[in-house]
Amino acid sequence: EDFHNLIFKAMMKDSLNSSHPVSSAVQSSEQIEEMFDALSYIKGASLILMLKHYLTKDVFRAGIEVYLHNHNYRTAQSDDLWDSMNEITNGTLDVKKMMKTWILHKGFPLVTVVRKGKTISVQQEKFLFRVEPENWTSDASYLWHIPLTYITSRCNFTHCTNAYLLDQKSG
Repeated sequence: EDFHNLIFKAMMKDSLNSSHPVSSAVQSSEQIEEMFDALSYIKGASLILMLKHYLTKDVFRAGIEVYLHNHNYRTAQSDDLWDSMNEITNGTLDVKKMMKTWILHKGFPLVTVVRKGKTISVQQEKFLFRVEPENWTSDASYLWHIPLTYITSRCNFTHCTNAYLLDQKSG
């Protein structure tokens, strides 16, 4: 419950146009200190959990093991983790491409789901809680690769999870 409360607090901060990406280039030690705030840590943890759920626990764990083995006692960058996940998924999913849409964009998407009969359509747009005129920038081009998982009535809720990657404005 505490973690969910932290997530919602971070999402509130991230829903403002004054937010910042989880990862960005820095030029000074002051910029480094600004990056390491609650938003970066909580959003980062949430993104890792999202990836774990989408890849499945076993695939995610195997990717972490490859990452730790390949980079033990050395420095690493976020791309190194995504590359390790790509290695485990054998190119069936470009984890790096997906995760960069999350760590390089500030904010998060609002996903709208509409059901018409047996057809489900989804659409994404950047969510803004409140527009702050002094910090306003247009984010209309933002596009996230959103891993969506779902079950159908033919499932027993444990062994029948389907996945869909929304990598367009709508699908």
